[in-house]
Amino acid sequence: QVQLVESGGGLVQTGGSLRLSCEASGLIFLNYAMRWYRQTPGKERELVATISSTVGSTNYADTVKGRFTVSRVNAKNTVYLQMNSLKPEDTAMYYCNAEPLYYGREYWGQGTQVTVSS
Repeated sequence: QVQLVESGGGLVQTGGSLRLSCEASGLIFLNYAMRWYRQTPGKERELVATISSTVGSTNYADTVKGRFTVSRVNAKNTVYLQMNSLKPEDTAMYYCNAEPLYYGREYWGQGTQVTVSS
């Protein structure tokens, strides 16, 4: 079955960096655009970054533009989110999402917690 497994979350001080990873299995990775979302309790899930499948074009939320970088290594079925200059407001559960290019359903990972202390 399809699995998306995130890793790399943790506790970091303001101004620090983390790199999140999301490894996909059970799907044809190139057929999916990959996205990172985040969510805090009581709030809607927020789209943070998107990367297309083959060209690798990217889009970012205004709140993270210039600080976060999304990338993917298709040979490893893995998408990354490099997060720099972290702020307390970046504290959230971060989720990996795979959106099909052609047809089928999307998939979600289980999430990884990022906590930024002030």
